[in-house]
Amino acid sequence: MSKVIRRERRATRRAARAVLRDRARANRPHSLASHIVARGESAETAKGISAGLRTAAKKLGLAGKESRTRRTVDGRGRLRKVVRYTVDQFRAALAAYRPRKAAYVAARARLLAGVAA
Repeated sequence: MSKVIRRERRATRRAARAVLRDRARANRPHSLASHIVARGESAETAKGISAGLRTAAKKLGLAGKESRTRRTVDGRGRLRKVVRYTVDQFRAALAAYRPRKAAYVAARARLLAGVAA
């Protein structure tokens, strides 16, 4: 078997593994801000929208998975409590979210289009 054929097979397998890894990653729960940033919004916008989404999720009775993450500050890892939501929970909270700020209204429309696709 030639080097070219082996190289092509490796590339095909690598691409297939990447697809599987991305699918598995997409199905895992994430924080609300992570869902927003993953869909192309800025971190600053995600910070503002996620506060409203937490309120919408609370009104709907959506309970995400509570977890802890390690945040490094000045070389020391500090544990922080986080709540992670599935894509379906994120979609439900986004549908119930009614922002007033014009930038957030536009971002919500983009996010809804991205989640529906």
